[in-house]
Amino acid sequence: MSYARTVEFADELYKAEISCSPIAPLTESDPDITIENAYAVQLYNVKRNILKRAISGKKIGLTSKGIQAQFGVDTPDYGHLFKDMEKAGKVLRAAFIQPKIEAEIAYVLKDDLKGGAVTADDVLKATDYVICSFEIVDSRIADWKIKLADTIADNASSGCYVLGAKKVRPLSCDLKAISMKLYKNGLLVSEGGSAEVMGNPSLSVAWLANKLWEYGVALKKGEVILSGAFTAAPLAEKGDVFEARFSELGDVMAEFV
Repeated sequence: MSYARTVEFADELYKAEISCSPIAPLTESDPDITIENAYAVQLYNVKRNILKRAISGKKIGLTSKGIQAQFGVDTPDYGHLFKDMEKAGKVLRAAFIQPKIEAEIAYVLKDDLKGGAVTADDVLKATDYVICSFEIVDSRIADWKIKLADTIADNASSGCYVLGAKKVRPLSCDLKAISMKLYKNGLLVSEGGSAEVMGNPSLSVAWLANKLWEYGVALKKGEVILSGAFTAAPLAEKGDVFEARFSELGDVMAEFV
């Protein structure tokens, strides 16, 4: 794909995010767009954004079978987080086009992860603490009609995120065996376990570290890494209040206002 086409797609997605007006799938305009092309589009907008926004971390998407089935894909992807994406618990619904909410474990790093051969044990050693979280995903593609290349180009459908309050040392619990119950307006809507995230969310973070290293990029000390959703993501509308209750990790809440 030409550089001009990369810029064209990046501009379309950037304007869609700013205006909260969705666009048609990029894969309809160019059915031959590759995964590498899509990441080039994402990185074009990341470079544009870092002129005025600070990167706070990364997110891994499409890690569980439920999420993959929901969006018709079969491999994870990743996107970038910016500091202004972190919310204290209240989320402005009007700032997003078609938000969905995902409950997941966030890893906060105390050391860089690099080298291309990162293991789950390396992830645990490099993690300062883990914390329960919500990721609010949003798509600039109309009606969530995405293929893998569409969501990758769209910064892995990133929206914002909310962190819980309880910081847990990564070796103090079995991160492969965390259970979670998700409530919407007081009603249980889904439940799942951390093993849904590539069998082990630490493996998910290792996958990301190794994938990024193919481009010479390291996960850095202090970054927040959202490791992937436990279950399929419900839609969120104004007035909705979500609570996720995690074994060992406590609770996280998000209210759409």
